[in-house]
Amino acid sequence: MLGASTSPFRLSLVAEDPLARGALSRALSDQADVPFVVASGTQVDLESAPGAPPDVVLWDTGLRPSKAQARVETPDLGAPVLALVADETAAEAALGAGARGLLFRDVEPATLTAGLLAVARGLSVFDPALSELRAMPRDAPLGPSTGAPDALTPREREVLGLLAEGLSNKAIADRLSISEHTAKFHVNAVLAKLGVQRRTEAVVRAAKLGWVTL
Repeated sequence: MLGASTSPFRLSLVAEDPLARGALSRALSDQADVPFVVASGTQVDLESAPGAPPDVVLWDTGLRPSKAQARVETPDLGAPVLALVADETAAEAALGAGARGLLFRDVEPATLTAGLLAVARGLSVFDPALSELRAMPRDAPLGPSTGAPDALTPREREVLGLLAEGLSNKAIADRLSISEHTAKFHVNAVLAKLGVQRRTEAVVRAAKLGWVTL
């Protein structure tokens, strides 16, 4: 959890457009009441960069996200994601991919800062115009009728498979070439989405759903 406002706040800013990255970095740096430590870059750049995971990820989905993409995936940086979107279509895609917060790209810096702090503390944040999307299933426990693990991200499905092999968080981190902190984040996300509290329960439930083979 984040400490007082005087503690460094680790933020990763993901945007494919360098102009957008620059504008967002400047807007956030002007919020003197919250000292940000910002790492910024493209999704590929930041996912492959070493270092401790951030407290929160700010993900600019772009002005016109590519319709050619088969699947939209949130940045895999071991932290909750606040997505900046251009419209409701982009918002639905980002929410379905696992974003914890949705704000429009023209959001005021003060509102953006408050949203980042809230998402970092485990809350969900929605622009009022996107409030109806709160009803979309995202982190709710999955029932037996779902038929396929669509609510899990591709990385979470990898982690679930490794849980079924009995691997520890450290072993999962080594296998996937990620930090142990990031591995723990993904394990907790899998448990939450399966509606269980223990790793063994997650594996048993996933096996009953036909998602893994024991």
